[in-house]
Amino acid sequence: MGNTNLVPYETIVRATNGEPEAVDEILRHYSKRIRFAALENGHVNTDTEDSIRQRLITALFQFRFD
Repeated sequence: MGNTNLVPYETIVRATNGEPEAVDEILRHYSKRIRFAALENGHVNTDTEDSIRQRLITALFQFRFD
């Protein structure tokens, strides 16, 4: 009954605990948005795309559920 466009809570919890499959699932979920954000003059800048992915992973590991 929930919104299918959201990453499931359980996946976020698993990703913050370092489970590689969950981190990959979150990266896949946001891949289109990351690619769009990395567009420069109509071309995807892979360095920018990698930087955004790395910042997302870093944010996942710093996220706390306090």
